[in-house]
Amino acid sequence: MLGLGVRCDDTASLSGAYAPGDIIIGILGSVHSKVKDLQDRVRPDKYTCTDFDLIPFVQSLAVIYTIEEINDSGFLPGIRLGYLMCDPCVYGTKALQCVDHMLSINKTLAVLTDNSNFSSPVKAFLGERYSELSIPVAKLLSLYMIPQISCTSSSPALSDKLRYASFFRVIPSDVYQTKALAKLIAYFNWDWVGVVSIDDDYGKPALENFLLDSKKEHICVDFQELLPNYLGFINIEQRITEVANRIRSSTANVVLLILRPELVEMLFQELIKTNTTRIWIASDAWSMARLVMKMKDINKVGEIFGFTFITSNIPGFEDYLQRLTISPGEKNDFIKEYKQIRFNCSSDQQSEHTSPIACNITDPQEANDDYLLHSVHLTKAYSQRVAVYAIAHAIKKVLQCNDTACSGNTNFMPWQLVDILRKVNFTLDDETYSFNQVGDFENGYDLIMWKESGDERIPDSVGRFLIKNDKVEVDERKIPWTNSTVPKSRCSEPCPLGKQKNISSISCCYTCTNCSEGYYSNVTDQLTCKKCPEGFWSLPGSKECQKWKIWFLDWSAAYSIVVMIGTVVGALLLVFSVILYILHREKRIIKGILVISCLMKFGLMVSFGGVILFLGSPNIHLCRAQQTMYGLGFTLCVSCILVKALHIFLELKSSNPTKQRQLRKFDKPFIIIGILTAIQALICIFWMIFDPVNVEEQQSKTQLLTLNRLCTQGCMYGFGAMHVYIALLAVLCFGLAFKGRDDETDPIVFSMLIHLFAWLCFIPVFITQYESRPIVQISGIMVSNYGVIFCHFAPKWFKILSEKTLETVKTPVAPLTIDSDSGVISNFFTSGSRESIPSIPQSRFSIAESEPSNWDINSLHLSEASIASFRRRRSRSFKSRRLRPTSRSLTLRSL
Repeated sequence: MLGLGVRCDDTASLSGAYAPGDIIIGILGSVHSKVKDLQDRVRPDKYTCTDFDLIPFVQSLAVIYTIEEINDSGFLPGIRLGYLMCDPCVYGTKALQCVDHMLSINKTLAVLTDNSNFSSPVKAFLGERYSELSIPVAKLLSLYMIPQISCTSSSPALSDKLRYASFFRVIPSDVYQTKALAKLIAYFNWDWVGVVSIDDDYGKPALENFLLDSKKEHICVDFQELLPNYLGFINIEQRITEVANRIRSSTANVVLLILRPELVEMLFQELIKTNTTRIWIASDAWSMARLVMKMKDINKVGEIFGFTFITSNIPGFEDYLQRLTISPGEKNDFIKEYKQIRFNCSSDQQSEHTSPIACNITDPQEANDDYLLHSVHLTKAYSQRVAVYAIAHAIKKVLQCNDTACSGNTNFMPWQLVDILRKVNFTLDDETYSFNQVGDFENGYDLIMWKESGDERIPDSVGRFLIKNDKVEVDERKIPWTNSTVPKSRCSEPCPLGKQKNISSISCCYTCTNCSEGYYSNVTDQLTCKKCPEGFWSLPGSKECQKWKIWFLDWSAAYSIVVMIGTVVGALLLVFSVILYILHREKRIIKGILVISCLMKFGLMVSFGGVILFLGSPNIHLCRAQQTMYGLGFTLCVSCILVKALHIFLELKSSNPTKQRQLRKFDKPFIIIGILTAIQALICIFWMIFDPVNVEEQQSKTQLLTLNRLCTQGCMYGFGAMHVYIALLAVLCFGLAFKGRDDETDPIVFSMLIHLFAWLCFIPVFITQYESRPIVQISGIMVSNYGVIFCHFAPKWFKILSEKTLETVKTPVAPLTIDSDSGVISNFFTSGSRESIPSIPQSRFSIAESEPSNWDINSLHLSEASIASFRRRRSRSFKSRRLRPTSRSLTLRSL
């Protein structure tokens, strides 16, 4: 911005530059950025503009240069383009005045009901720079359907063809710019920003769209501040100070500025006073402003990023700027004013832009240098070139030009260009351009970073945003971050892996909480944790899911090895017992009990087999087999024991021969065993049909990331019925044996006590410890099985192996076998008559009259131990000392 005290006074004509031609193009360029004393204006008198601005000046020169290039190239054969330029001075009302002046014929603007035949000396307009000015101009020109092409007005409102039917622009709408800004902020993981925008038709829509786009990118705005659009606002300095204080007090380290360059300069000057640094995001309005880049202490404000429209260099334009002259027949008051500022030696007009050799120059209007090349980024003027060529291509089509001539009438209606511009497609400098359905270009933006260069800043392209790709591309190698670390601007610290956001009222302000079990977070700052896929699981706070470990009683596990050893030992003991019994089947304690003993051993062997099925990975068939094998096997064993207990009970509880005969009718061991085992079989069948077992995988409570693959017992009714039935048989055995208790019933009592006690201990653990159920059941089965083995069979092994000699009874008593295993005593007399036994007192025996025993009576013998047992039963087994000679067998005990 130039011109302290420099002014441009409107005199006879409002046009500041003019060149004649067959077709005139209007140029709206705010070479001056302020209208003097606007706040005190009360009369509609002339405007006085101040503050010469180099950027729009160079942009207007780019338009003039391109028009001259087209004229010299013969692009429109036989046709010369002219121009008429007016300076709106960044004031909308004056912009309308400029348009009114350009459209007037003989200083009069015709008012028609039908503007189809409205003929204007200006066929198309270029400009304005700011949306605040382009909007009122576009409304007016849409009345006549005169095309207007802007190179920098990016307000989304101008895409509305219902209100701005003849407006075009060679840049994208701010709809895309704000999206690019939001994506840039999100790219660097900044989610806590401040926004300062200008209060005009450019700033307001841009702010609204940015707030929408930032929400989509999960970006939160800490503060929003507005600055007045008019630089001559009476309280603008106070407002600048307020905004600067708000920036200082904010925790946001990134601030987006949607402002004009002059406002940015004023804001930075205030912030530099307190060495306030931030990361600044520039809108296209000032992203390439050399005015700000060259301001004093610009390196103290912090890093600056921004988007600018995709540009290029104008061929030959640099040479043109170094030889600025006004051709004969042309007018350009702006060039005169610039040279007066640059090369005038008067002390009242000198500024920072005054040339060091100004006082050595006699005629400022004849002087030239390369100052403009270094003061303004010439690439920002490239869009002016594109806009002029767009109009030239439309004119060429209207005039029906070929390579040698144009046959059309140069006094065509301006509205004819509008329809052609909507469809125009042209190539310039190896790039193809066209307008979309709303009159905008859809190319994209260059991402630039202001890098330090001495005491100034220079722009460097570090990426781009292409609309068709809808993403920001950043070359981070070109960004010199301090310590190679991207600065942070967040309301809350990022959540690490394995955590998710617990958001407060503001979406960017949150606490981090661990992912729950079964969920994971494999990226930082994740909004919600992801659920683990099927077959995988995770612990709380996990960053990944792990495959489930499946637990079951593996064959190689220590417990499984112990179980297998115990089962094999038990089976070997049973096999040993069977072989021993067979080998000694003629001995007194074996003969007659072999069948029942083998049935018991078979039941225990089946039960041991069921234990083995608990090992390894279970399936539904194994689950069924392990339960039924134990249930049926152990039931068979207990049924045999019950038969023995019943046999003893019947023999010892009845001294009445008649009653004893009646009771002995129930002494049918194989029938009883079959019926009792069949009942258990029915229980198992009904269980497997109506409440079947199954296999389920349930998460372990003791092992991490482990599923316990276990057999279920259904609803527990069948399982409970099976065990309750065995328990009832055991209790019945215990009761019968305890009633007739002596040394020979002790095995029954103790084995059943062991079984009942074991399951009473294991049942609470079985119910409460789900994971331990197979171990508990195996342990219960093993204890029960070994209880039977050591209580019933081990004593017989000892007797068989330790028996040395067979004692012979001296008295002539018939052989009497008293077997503690079978409980059968048979007394045979050589005669059928009653005889006395003088050598053995009658009080030492209890002999009940009975039918021949179910056991093998030919194998019964008498032992001293059996006789002693009879003596202990003397008092409660007999009421007389007489023997009953009719008894052929006395069955007293079972195993």
